[in-house]
Amino acid sequence: MKITRTIRLASLTVLLGLGLGSCKDFLEEELVSTLTNDYFSTEQGLEDLVKASYEQTRYKFANEHSYAMFNFGVDEMTSADQINSEWWNRYDNRLNSSDLFVGEVWTANYDGINRCNIGIARIPGIQGTTTLRTDAQKTQRLAELRFLRAYYYFQLVQQYGAIPLLLQPTEGVQLEFTRESVPNVYSAIIKDLRFASDNLAPTNTDFGRATKNAAMHYLAKVYLTRGSAVTDVRGQKPTDMDSAAYYADQVITSGRNPLATNYSDLFDIANSPTTPFSSTFLPTYASSVAAQTNREILFSSQFVNVPALSGRFGNRVHSYFTLQYDNEPGMIRDLLNDRPFRRVMPTNYAMDIFDRRNDSRFYKMMKTAWIANNTSAAGYPRWTAADAPTPAQVGQPKFALGDTAFYVIVNTRNNPIPQAQIDRSRYKIFARFVRNAAGNVVAGAYDPSGTLTLRNKFPQLIKYTDPYRPSAADEAGTKDGILARSAETYLIGAEAYGRKGNYTKALEYINALRQRAAYKAGEVKPSVNWRIEGGTRGDVTSTYPALMATLTNFTTNDARELYPAAVTTTEQRFIHFILNERTRELLGELHRWEDLTRTETLLLRAPLFNADAAPIANAPKFKLRPIPQSHLERIFRNGRPLTNEERIAEQNPGY
Repeated sequence: MKITRTIRLASLTVLLGLGLGSCKDFLEEELVSTLTNDYFSTEQGLEDLVKASYEQTRYKFANEHSYAMFNFGVDEMTSADQINSEWWNRYDNRLNSSDLFVGEVWTANYDGINRCNIGIARIPGIQGTTTLRTDAQKTQRLAELRFLRAYYYFQLVQQYGAIPLLLQPTEGVQLEFTRESVPNVYSAIIKDLRFASDNLAPTNTDFGRATKNAAMHYLAKVYLTRGSAVTDVRGQKPTDMDSAAYYADQVITSGRNPLATNYSDLFDIANSPTTPFSSTFLPTYASSVAAQTNREILFSSQFVNVPALSGRFGNRVHSYFTLQYDNEPGMIRDLLNDRPFRRVMPTNYAMDIFDRRNDSRFYKMMKTAWIANNTSAAGYPRWTAADAPTPAQVGQPKFALGDTAFYVIVNTRNNPIPQAQIDRSRYKIFARFVRNAAGNVVAGAYDPSGTLTLRNKFPQLIKYTDPYRPSAADEAGTKDGILARSAETYLIGAEAYGRKGNYTKALEYINALRQRAAYKAGEVKPSVNWRIEGGTRGDVTSTYPALMATLTNFTTNDARELYPAAVTTTEQRFIHFILNERTRELLGELHRWEDLTRTETLLLRAPLFNADAAPIANAPKFKLRPIPQSHLERIFRNGRPLTNEERIAEQNPGY
């Protein structure tokens, strides 16, 4: 009997670990033909099924829903000038139950769940001879599957609210599904994660498999999510913050997943060349493995640098945070600078919530200088009599291959760049604020809160930059997608303790991250530190004293924290302080929409800091995604299709 179901109208394929291609990932795959249930009654079949159950964790990074459903319509990111799927940022009527992403994310997660359910049902009864011979071996695999099932359900319940809760495999055609309440879904998630945390191995030689700390991280996050509800009903309990703090503590104190020494190490930024481009240098994939396997990473979606084995799409997120660079003098599209899809750009909030002078994270995650890479000298601008510094330079190229071609400046209204300085620069300057010839401060070359025509130049997030693809034309990325790292565990623990009123412990965890974020004693700061941010040239002192968090950051209305006017108490400010910290640490890592819905701040913060998201202020329906129309049209009730009224009743309110 083939495995089919109404939630995913496709046959199950599995991933066979044949040792192809990667030196780090256990999840290496070969697409095989449709399999029957008999295969999953064998030891090898069940081992392959467990591996196959990880495959849908990749889907979060596989297409444009990655930014649309997880980082659009929020405070920290907005649309750049290529406006694919921008209705997810603007909350207009195109965000509805027929949207392709709504159905695809639903389907991908339920496909992962059904794979897990098959394995959970069958592994206890297998009479294995090697890998599933002992009860301990079987329990390890069951714990992996229950971790994954919890992960998929956690993503679904955050996005859609009440959903079908399927804990048995759907074999054959099943048409009748009912939505389970949100509290019951959370209870099932916690039950699975408790089993996983009790039974998963602390470490695993197969990088990418779930571990004990990964399960405890998600337990802390699930308890925090359930317990932070105020008006929403998630089944919250008075002990949820205690549980969130407890499991966060267990991860942090285990010593198995320490913070990376340097923030750059997590994203392969430190392995990039000293100058962002040279015609003879490209980083190798081997140089990226250390970043992708950093001990701070608790759980990640596995991709490889073999196109045929990179999953349905590969990790495509590398294309979406880029700006347009290949239309500038001295620049052509290349592998290192990536595909200039420019879907997403940071908001003014995301730029201004950083202490950019003292917090190294901003300029370690943001690219602001582009190096000339066009070997054709004909494309280079030349000095004229009107702008040449000396008569001898008239007719000479303003810059050459390997020099700066253009530069994005993240400045404020208090330090505008004079237009005259821009005009006489040998390379192009794109500044956020400019002082014009009349002496007035005006919006410069990019404006996240202005018209779309000013959104093709901006500081570019480089966490996903992927120069390891076969060519610049390839979209399928090779780098793993980070789903959880222990820095977030610190933030979860800090929030849980703060919600309990223990601000001393909360600050201890926050400052562990800020100590890593500060420039270290002896560390050379980038030139922007003294050119733009007010630092001193040659200064190599530690910036931690200036960056250390204190109670006054949230017990007073600290202007640096950009608190909304409606936020007036210490308890309220603390939640927004934590959200600011999550931006400073996790910017662009596809958590933000869920962060704001979890804390019930989406309707306040999104329109305040992202002008495009203004419609959400008066449309609370957007706190949940619509149930896919394709699902509603397929399901039955008492042996018959749903009536139109029943479909409306099954839909989330307002859609």
